[in-house]
Amino acid sequence: MSTGSDHLFSSSGNGANDEAEPSYISIPQYDEPPVSIKDFGREVFADTPKKIKEYLLSLFPIIRWIYRYNFVWLYGDLIAGITVGAVLVPQSMSYAKIATLPPQIGLYSSFVGVMIYCFFATSKDVSIGPVAVMSLQTSKAIAHVIHKHPEYANDPTYIALGLSLLCGAIALGIGLLRLGFILEYIPMPAVLGFMTGSAFTIAAGQVPGLMGISKLFNTRDATHLVVIHTLQNLKHSNLDAAFGLVSLFILYFSRWLFAFLGKRYPKYERVFFFGSVLRNAFVIIFSTLISWGICHHHKNPKKFPISVLGTVPRGLQNVGYHTIDQNLASALAPELPISTVILLMEHIAIAKSFGRVNDYRINPNQELIAIGTTNMIGTFFNAYPATGSFSRSALKSKCGVRTPLAGIFTGIVVIVAIYGLTGTFYWISNASLSAVIIHAVTDLMAPWYVTWKFWKSSPVETIVFLGAVFLSVFVSLESGIYFSFAACLVFLLLRISFPTGQFLGRVEVVEYLNPNYSEANGAIEETSRIDNDPEDKKKYEVVRQTSSSGSANPKPTTVKKYTWVPLNHHNINKDVLIQPPPPGVFVFRPGESFTFPNAARQLEILVQEVRKQTRKGGVQQHQLTLGERPWNDHGPRHKVYDEGFVDERPLLRAVVFDFSASPHIDLNGVQALADIRQELNKYANREVEYHFVGILSVWSRRALMAHSFGGDNSETRPERHYVEISLRQAAGVDGSATEAVEEESKKKNKYRDEEERDTVSQLSNDGSYIPIIATNTPFFHLEIPNLEFPESRE
Repeated sequence: MSTGSDHLFSSSGNGANDEAEPSYISIPQYDEPPVSIKDFGREVFADTPKKIKEYLLSLFPIIRWIYRYNFVWLYGDLIAGITVGAVLVPQSMSYAKIATLPPQIGLYSSFVGVMIYCFFATSKDVSIGPVAVMSLQTSKAIAHVIHKHPEYANDPTYIALGLSLLCGAIALGIGLLRLGFILEYIPMPAVLGFMTGSAFTIAAGQVPGLMGISKLFNTRDATHLVVIHTLQNLKHSNLDAAFGLVSLFILYFSRWLFAFLGKRYPKYERVFFFGSVLRNAFVIIFSTLISWGICHHHKNPKKFPISVLGTVPRGLQNVGYHTIDQNLASALAPELPISTVILLMEHIAIAKSFGRVNDYRINPNQELIAIGTTNMIGTFFNAYPATGSFSRSALKSKCGVRTPLAGIFTGIVVIVAIYGLTGTFYWISNASLSAVIIHAVTDLMAPWYVTWKFWKSSPVETIVFLGAVFLSVFVSLESGIYFSFAACLVFLLLRISFPTGQFLGRVEVVEYLNPNYSEANGAIEETSRIDNDPEDKKKYEVVRQTSSSGSANPKPTTVKKYTWVPLNHHNINKDVLIQPPPPGVFVFRPGESFTFPNAARQLEILVQEVRKQTRKGGVQQHQLTLGERPWNDHGPRHKVYDEGFVDERPLLRAVVFDFSASPHIDLNGVQALADIRQELNKYANREVEYHFVGILSVWSRRALMAHSFGGDNSETRPERHYVEISLRQAAGVDGSATEAVEEESKKKNKYRDEEERDTVSQLSNDGSYIPIIATNTPFFHLEIPNLEFPESRE
């Protein structure tokens, strides 16, 4: 190997002709110094004024699009805003019932949410307002505070305001500090398990109101007790049941009917769509008319034959600044973690979902700022915690919303209801509101096929999901989400702590276009010529095999190459011939990032395999006297050895670590590597080569080099220096492909050209090739080298 500017280039493990004789070409030296703290600081603080400007502008996304607002957008926003408003009015009063708050508080939360959110939103589809799950958590927080401080029993709205303010402040702080990534640590089983359990809890709690028996027992008991008591008291159902059951039937039947008619008559699909989304409003309107007809002639409300909503104050009440005292804040503290998680988890999940559906990206941190600001400002208007609603967001999206400004029109609809329809709200049947709630929350339950899909994807996480549902229903909502989060965290730590590293070997592969698969064991028939234009073609990498029925014969221009796969045929065709590395060479791929929970355990797997497959260097075990034998050499006191025994196992020559699937190495991992190097060098009685593949992190390279890995020094000089080179980029051309290469590819057949470039003898010595990675780190590679040692070739 030349240590100057001339380096030996040899075809590596992915080359085409490993049997070819190596050639010498001249390539420039390329030394890459380790990254420094100064480099890190320069990267972090680069363009600081520009970053500050972008940060300030990102706080108000409306600035970036409001000046382009037009009549087309206005039409879409107007339709979507009014439609969502018609749905939001009855839903908000229903959800206020779940939160054990007066119905007008739901209306206040509705108009504040939709109108404030649009100024900070990065999602055009999300509709902010009262939601079922957050309402349920609000009711639990209110009950918790009243239990500790009975003096607040007469003012549950004050408790809800405090919860909204504190949760909003936490969300705002997380967003401003750009810590929204922490929400990614909430796993899907926790979210769906909690949502399903909560939806069942809400539905079970509304059945007594649906049947008119809610006053006969405590509907805030544990869910299973509510179900038992409901079944025991069904015989006491009254006229409310007629309103509730009929309303519930109409809601489900109309949804099915409009969906059927939309498919049956596609021309009128949009008409049927609006008929479906307004079914809640229609049910409330007609049930209210009937309720007024049978109740208005009674002078005493206590003699009404059905339960009605009652008085709803007209207009906004008690608008202004509200002070949260210290006792309330301390009483709410235990409820803040779960309340904040619910507030943010549901909103971010909905925003991301509709962003993917409608082809735009949201900013999670800005969404946290939006929801935090909305809830904090909402306290001035007696609003309780509001977040994104999946059902209303879906409706808003289907209505063709164009911008977040649609929330303004939704807010106007709610304000009109607050000031003009409160007298009508008095006659709304409570049973009909319960039907609206049950109809809405049942869509939040994960259907059976989702559970089955989970089971096929990950049985362990399915058990976590079912456990979250069970605990949410039979214990408490908090226990459900805490259990699922803790269980997923434990499984994650177990997976990280007990990885299964793999030893790799090579397989020869051939690249084919559009092969025909026969019924024989792996035989492939090629029926069409290779097309130079692969735009509409599909590539298959097929392992070359022979069978009793025939073989796959590649065309002369087809490129053969090698890839590295697990030696134990894991996820590989069992009939494939896998070539092990040369004798004394081990290629090891860690199963996880090389960090403190697993580094030592993964290396222990390597050491055991090395001791099993290679012999110890120096004096052999059978040549030791009794006094020279180590204490842990178990066996008879006087062993009988065959004097003619020869250990044919090879000596350890090199260990290759494939870190392409393990992007991070921490201090424990590097120290463990250094310890294993010392152990294996002593075992082999020689300097073993340690190669590292796929390490692109500059900090991982720095850590390894700090422990004398990768460097080109006299003690660890590789027997053969494998340098990976590529074509030099043309001056003034950005990207990996140059104009010269593109022009060359037009003149020659693509596959013949690839074969020629993969042949060492075809490399030109005109200076057009340069190293891909630093030449001063000969033990770092992009791909796994062959490591054919002279002794191993004999």
